[in-house]
Amino acid sequence: MRLLVIEDDPSIQRSLAESLREEQYAVDVADDGQSGLYKALNTAYDCILLDVMLPKLNGWEVLAALREKSTTPVLMLTALGATEQRVKGLNNGADDYLPKPFELDELFARVRALIRRSSGQTQPQRNLRNLTLDTVARRVEVSGKEIPLTAREYVLLEYFMMHPGQVISRSNLYEHLFDEDDDSMSNLLDVHVSNLRRKIGHEFIVTHRGHGYSIQ
Repeated sequence: MRLLVIEDDPSIQRSLAESLREEQYAVDVADDGQSGLYKALNTAYDCILLDVMLPKLNGWEVLAALREKSTTPVLMLTALGATEQRVKGLNNGADDYLPKPFELDELFARVRALIRRSSGQTQPQRNLRNLTLDTVARRVEVSGKEIPLTAREYVLLEYFMMHPGQVISRSNLYEHLFDEDDDSMSNLLDVHVSNLRRKIGHEFIVTHRGHGYSIQ
């Protein structure tokens, strides 16, 4: 899954991005509201982490402009933790609100929950025939046997299982699974799909030539 962190404090931004990447998310960053809004409107993010006190455009302005064109889940992160501030954020289109300072485990849990809800999923566990994926434990089993996956293979499978039966284009997969620093012109995607098929079974992932892939 691909996230956008809009945060102007360099140390917080760097720490957040590094921690989220360790959780296997692709992460883009912006250090002011104007550039953050541009990225948010021009890239298909799965969730946006938005600070309130930002230069150029503050978080409220970013949120208002974003909600005119996008339903991407937004998690507000701010030191303004008073009840009226949380209410304002939620009433103006934020999907969740987490005051600073916060524990990373809680942040990760809230991000996972927002992504699940936005894809129409209510449970952390997803099942497809004899394949089970646990989004909290990040564990994959086929017929009850755990299947070890690399980080990129796991997020690829998770994205497929969020959209069962749908044909997902290569460009869509690149946009959601690779961040702005990845080389999208490489054959990385083909390699990951091939390795994933070998591990979970070739019958799960179908190639639609000229269109993309689907999980059946």
